[in-house]
Amino acid sequence: MILINLLPHREAAKKRRKEAFQVTMFLSALLGVLIAGLVYMWFQSKIETQQDRNAFLQREIKVLDEQIKEIASIEDEIAALRARQKAVEDLQADRNLPVYLLKELVAQLPDGIYITGVKQTNQVVEMQGMAQSNERVSELLRNISSNTQWFAKPELLEIVAANVSLTPKDVQSAVLYDHFSPFVLPQLEEFGFVKRGEAKDFIRSGEHARGGSMPINTHGGQLGEAYIHGMNGVAEAVRQVRGTAANQVADVENVLVTAGTGVPTSGLILGVA
Repeated sequence: MILINLLPHREAAKKRRKEAFQVTMFLSALLGVLIAGLVYMWFQSKIETQQDRNAFLQREIKVLDEQIKEIASIEDEIAALRARQKAVEDLQADRNLPVYLLKELVAQLPDGIYITGVKQTNQVVEMQGMAQSNERVSELLRNISSNTQWFAKPELLEIVAANVSLTPKDVQSAVLYDHFSPFVLPQLEEFGFVKRGEAKDFIRSGEHARGGSMPINTHGGQLGEAYIHGMNGVAEAVRQVRGTAANQVADVENVLVTAGTGVPTSGLILGVA
């Protein structure tokens, strides 16, 4: 007997395959999500582990940095102590050297040179000062180069010419050349102590005497002391500046001395250094 299946078996088989495919896809997706979750968790654990390691390394590096700073500060202290030790040893070895240098400098210093500053850097001694002329500087260089064992190879670095700016108000006394008395009056006017035509009034009021605004010829002048062509005037100016004059003017800092008025003349100002 022949049996004929009249049911829609093809549609049923197709439906079963579709259902199986959907189940398979669902299970595959679920498995994929599970695997992805496991992979994510594994990577996350690795990341956390590495972050912990990094944090540990940062802490250790910070500790090492602090130790390095301490070591550097200790090295600086050691260097400073060594420098102090060397300085003490150098001072101990050369403690008498400045005394010898200054003593020898005084011995080799010619007249007319005034030292205003001395600076020593290692074996180099630098001096600054003033000289009356370039010849005095040359003499000092010759003395240092040949007359002493404490200095050698002197070098002249710079010579600067300078003028002292003084006004009549900066002069407290004057020794005016008075081989003839009338010549005193034009000198007072020409040097600016009084205006033109006022010298006679200046003398008449006694301003030229000791205690006046401009004492002149406090030694008596050439007519009163001696006629030595002005040398006695220079001597009196020196005494006034030193403060040892017989007729001493108070608070003297600068004294004017003139010579040879009425003919080709000269003059100088002596002052407190």
